[in-house]
Amino acid sequence: MNPLRQLTLDQLRQRTSMKWRYYPEDVLPVWVAEMDVLLAEPVARAITDAVARGDTGYPAGTAYAEALSGFAKKRWDWEPAVERMAIVPDVMLGVVEMFRLVSHRDAPVVVNCPVYPPFYQFVESLGRSVVEAPLDAASRIDFAALEQAFVRAGRGAVYLLCNPQNPTGTVHTAAELSQVAELARRHGIRVVADEIHAPVTTSDFVPYLSVADDGLSLMSASKAWNLAGLKAALAIAGPAAADDLARLPEEVGHGASHVGVLAHTAAFRDGVGWLDGLLDGLDDNRRLLTELLAEHLPAVRYTPAPGTYLAWLDCRELGLGDDPARTFLKQGRVALNSGLPFGTGGAGFVRMNLATSPEVLTEAVRRMASGWAAASS
Repeated sequence: MNPLRQLTLDQLRQRTSMKWRYYPEDVLPVWVAEMDVLLAEPVARAITDAVARGDTGYPAGTAYAEALSGFAKKRWDWEPAVERMAIVPDVMLGVVEMFRLVSHRDAPVVVNCPVYPPFYQFVESLGRSVVEAPLDAASRIDFAALEQAFVRAGRGAVYLLCNPQNPTGTVHTAAELSQVAELARRHGIRVVADEIHAPVTTSDFVPYLSVADDGLSLMSASKAWNLAGLKAALAIAGPAAADDLARLPEEVGHGASHVGVLAHTAAFRDGVGWLDGLLDGLDDNRRLLTELLAEHLPAVRYTPAPGTYLAWLDCRELGLGDDPARTFLKQGRVALNSGLPFGTGGAGFVRMNLATSPEVLTEAVRRMASGWAAASS
């Protein structure tokens, strides 16, 4: 069953989360990474059972780590060691803690842009600088640019790898990740991988730690099972980074939600059937979006990608300037993410959330076309 076909627009508008309440009610939201789905039944049951027991204290135990390890072995033929995992509040807060473990307090952070805007926000809030290594024209890692960024950042810096890449949906190959690891070692750079979208891939996903034993990774069920409001993630160390993770302060794990841990555990352990239905639905939506753009906005360039549930749309030929999302919102009453906060390479682009019903997706493109026509008249 396709989870993206279960809810009507009227039902979605009853939600009180950011996606549905940030903009006025006449705006159709296809922006922030919340999915328009009901929870997978095993996840919902884990939550309601915990509430019925009054089981709402502090997180404990290794069930979450065991569930992720089992999922990874079946899905990616990679079995991370439970003893090299630690609970953290969420992926980005976990990223911050990994920075503290492996680098000095003002070490620069290298990122591949365009990339998830909080990469910039969290780094800058720590008082650190971002060094950009733009992706190439095919949205893949440009290794000449990456090496130049490593040189500029200097030994002791950190490379924050996005795998799969948000917003492009690129899934890095084993060869690419091996080259990343070799380059990082040569330049004295530590690699921290944000792999939150890892379960949302329709091609072969390669965990960074399956090719690099000295890296650190952050994973979560948050994106794949729509659990952003139930905070819990796992930090994972490669064998050569185990001592780094062992220095993580115990109190960091207290910031995760116990109910969140139970929900994420149930997702990885028992929610695979639901996830497979979601992935099929996302593939349907990628095909639908391709058709809709060809019909209504043929100047927009879109390459369906195998990772994430996000679409990166090149709107530069529409003549709407660096921030087409502003026009789509003002003239079409549809909310997309502006490409500008994603860093170099984001001007003229928008990011669209495909994790919605075909009806909402169709209406979103219709509104985009209407907004462009109004702005061009």
